[in-house]
Amino acid sequence: MTFYTYVLKCADESFYTGWTTNLPGRLKAHNSGLGAKYTRARLPVCLIACWEFASKAEAMSWEWHIKQLTRQQKLRLIQEKQSPAADQIN
Repeated sequence: MTFYTYVLKCADESFYTGWTTNLPGRLKAHNSGLGAKYTRARLPVCLIACWEFASKAEAMSWEWHIKQLTRQQKLRLIQEKQSPAADQIN
């Protein structure tokens, strides 16, 4: 099974980060108002970055690390399409 950590861009230009095993289904859920409470008030959303992992723990860990970043750091991460690594989140 593949696990994904993803970043969405909301209609208000904010970012939402989450993890899932079904990326197309999760994106559909977000845009139909059945996703996270945060995204329900900020529709529509679009996928701007995602990373694949072999385990749930890795995907959840990368999600947590992304959520610790400033907006500027998140933008840089997305623009450079960096792979998940501890030295890249500092």
